[in-house]
Amino acid sequence: MRVEQFGLAVTLLMGVAAVGLSSCGQKQESAAAPSVDDATAFVAKAETDLANMSEYAGRAAWVMSNFITDDTEWLQARAGAEANAMASTYAKEAARFDGVDVDPVTRRKLNILKRAIVLPTPAREGAAQEMATISSGLDSAYSTGKFEYKGMPIALDTAEEILRSSRDPAEIKAVWEGWHSVAPPMKANYARLVTLANEGARELGFKDTGEIWRSWYDMEPQEFAAKTDALWEQVKPFYDNLHCYVRGKLNEKYGDAVQPATGPIRADLTGNMWAQQWDNIYDIVAPAGAKSSYDLTRLLTANGFDAQKMMKAGESFYSSLGLAPLPETFWQRSLLTRPRDREVVCHPSAWDIDNKDDIRIKMCTRVNAEDFDTIHHELGHNYYQRAYAPQDFIFRDGANDGFHEAIGDFAGLSAQTPTYLNQIGLLKTIPGTDEDIPILLKTALVKIAFLPFGLLIDKWRWDVFSGVTPPEKYNEAWWDLRLRYQGMVPPAARPADAFDPGAKYHIPGNTPYTRYFLAFIYEFQFHRAACREAGWQGPLNRCSVYGNKAVGEKLNAMLQKGQSRPWRETLAEFTGENDIDASAILDYFAPLNTWLTEQNRGRTCGW
Repeated sequence: MRVEQFGLAVTLLMGVAAVGLSSCGQKQESAAAPSVDDATAFVAKAETDLANMSEYAGRAAWVMSNFITDDTEWLQARAGAEANAMASTYAKEAARFDGVDVDPVTRRKLNILKRAIVLPTPAREGAAQEMATISSGLDSAYSTGKFEYKGMPIALDTAEEILRSSRDPAEIKAVWEGWHSVAPPMKANYARLVTLANEGARELGFKDTGEIWRSWYDMEPQEFAAKTDALWEQVKPFYDNLHCYVRGKLNEKYGDAVQPATGPIRADLTGNMWAQQWDNIYDIVAPAGAKSSYDLTRLLTANGFDAQKMMKAGESFYSSLGLAPLPETFWQRSLLTRPRDREVVCHPSAWDIDNKDDIRIKMCTRVNAEDFDTIHHELGHNYYQRAYAPQDFIFRDGANDGFHEAIGDFAGLSAQTPTYLNQIGLLKTIPGTDEDIPILLKTALVKIAFLPFGLLIDKWRWDVFSGVTPPEKYNEAWWDLRLRYQGMVPPAARPADAFDPGAKYHIPGNTPYTRYFLAFIYEFQFHRAACREAGWQGPLNRCSVYGNKAVGEKLNAMLQKGQSRPWRETLAEFTGENDIDASAILDYFAPLNTWLTEQNRGRTCGW
């Protein structure tokens, strides 16, 4: 499964990563104190202007992502500059109404306007276009990055395939280091972008850009940071248990010279370029004597699935819950396979072009289990976008960004079960409970392995934005966090000029990442609540809500709220719980955690 998204791609306030002009044509208010009518008129104009700009910027971004050339980069940079300039200007002007006694809906809109911007633009002349150019260039540098391997230039998708399949530690190391070699040229531009964004953040009244990002969650920034730490403490013992088991299996496979039996794990040996998910090495860590009665990739291939058929299967999951089918334009305008004749951004992403019904997917689909899950995830974004489309423009977003990621992940929990595969005719017989441990282990290698990585990305950026981590310490701080949270180390000492954070899309792409950490917790909370609603009596890991209209009705009611209410209220409506809670993860994986404890008996865990 992939968790990489290009933000929400076109939600103007949260997704356009380039910055702009010093004015949006707003008529200057008089020196008199603003009134309630002034505030109402300001919000109405902001929503109209931002909605129009969102479509313009979204179409420019779509073209660049699907036809990467110097010209389309220029066009996206220009559109992004104009779009973010408008958002930045409205963010600054919204603060003028802080003391006005407006109604709760207008107040919520004003608060969202003030803080919902990823990279705020400094007001001074020239800063906007500089930021836009840097942002577009970083995105392009990553998407077109290649390195030489065995005399041939290879891109990330080829490198990932080698890490996924190779069991030669020397080859794995070479490919891992090769991909990370594309990042150093990004460092200076990234550091400059941080400086500019912080300048814009201070103009909005924030200490730095990281404080803006932490303010998006209906709580004080420091309270949110503490909340993420508390959630991590809930799941850390389980992660430590999984880490200990996987490290032991890697030691058995490669020996002490490659992977010691104690201490951290060598990151490149996990089958993933960033060690964020470890399911690609299931063959190494599979329980001794475990057997699986099916392989989803083989089932898809045997049943003639291609990209279109996989996407249709994803649509049918949501249709089974009672949600309307995708519009015909989705099938006409989405990009589902990698073109042979041009460079594209292959990161799976869900797009809402016109804030109405022009929803699309862009992904270079492969016929395998990972992309089958990704399709259910990406469509979750699209169904969310369509559900809240009737809301006022400022409320056309998830209850928070973690919600937006979690909807598709929640669908994916059903979609990966043998129950669901049987329901849609891919699997003739549902395996017995003797296969639960292997299935849970495969899932944990994706979901639990990801959690510390999902947390540390923005912890690194928060320190970069605040100045705690200066440019000369970027790489050192990166690996300090990866060791602390993931228990990971690089395969060898890193070069002095290394900029390993830049080898992860979301850093040069300037996509906030805590949303994924939250999503991986929300999804289990949603799943547990949905299974209760469906009256499911068995283990959570076998529950599929496919075909349950009651669950679909309740889900759609939550989606339709968008960002119009604080996320705790929206969460309570669907789950009956008024705060995010990782206990559903522990419920879901309880049998596996018990099994891992037994397997680790006699091992020295931790690092």
